[in-house]
Amino acid sequence: MQPKCILFDEPTSALDPEMIDDVLNVMKQIARDSAMTMVVVTHEMGFAREVGDRVIFMDGGRILEDDRKEEFFDGQPSNERARQFLSKIIKH
Repeated sequence: MQPKCILFDEPTSALDPEMIDDVLNVMKQIARDSAMTMVVVTHEMGFAREVGDRVIFMDGGRILEDDRKEEFFDGQPSNERARQFLSKIIKH
């Protein structure tokens, strides 16, 4: 198989803490070693910040932010809901 894209829907949500790192490390290796597009639905913000190129922040089934990861994590999201979310998960 040579897929052009892999979709991950909360790949770590049902795992115990020891397995989460294993799964994220495999995904990091895929991102590092190939040019494959990966679409990842996740609450693992550290992973998204480290590996992602683009962040789409959704709430209530709506896209509220669509930014490069630097703009989302290090800048100031334009949407108040996204700013609230980041203030609770990222300690500066």
